[in-house]
Amino acid sequence: MTDFHLLRHGEHTLQGKIVAGRTPGIGLSDRGRAEAEAAAARLADANITAIYASPLQRAQETAQIVAERLGLAVATVDDLNEVDFGDWTGSTFAAIRETAHFPAWANRRSLAFIPGGESMRNVQRRIVETMMDLHTLHPDAALVLVSHGDTIRSGLAFALGMPLDYLTRLEIATGSISTIRIDTTGIRVTSLNDRTRP
Repeated sequence: MTDFHLLRHGEHTLQGKIVAGRTPGIGLSDRGRAEAEAAAARLADANITAIYASPLQRAQETAQIVAERLGLAVATVDDLNEVDFGDWTGSTFAAIRETAHFPAWANRRSLAFIPGGESMRNVQRRIVETMMDLHTLHPDAALVLVSHGDTIRSGLAFALGMPLDYLTRLEIATGSISTIRIDTTGIRVTSLNDRTRP
């Protein structure tokens, strides 16, 4: 049995202002660090044996805060990365809503693509393959995977047997933990968007 605690990074300094995407050098805000510390406290008694994180700075900073609390190292996994937002990277959300590709992205994620970016099908493939590989590597463990909102949503959608078109129905707040369990009976979601304080 492998428990995957999917932790969305804490709030970053440009949260809600632009589509940060994979832009380098965007770190946690003060609130984001507090969210990461609260998540670390929630995970302190979860018998975590390994921490894996997206390569982006905001995810790495979140993972390091958790790692310091748990006394573990952080391994970087490229496939936990944020969606590649391509031509939308750095744009305001208002500007993106005016583009021709936005309606499909908003309503038909399973078919949509971002100009110069990637599809949600690819995002889902990479996080699910990561979990399957880590389940083989850690068949009886609890792991923390620090990633990003849409990446985590796509993994949850797979576990729930839910179409990617419904992805935005899942709320995944910054600093929240959602847990997926894989064992001999299959895959299930055991918690969603947990932000309770210790």
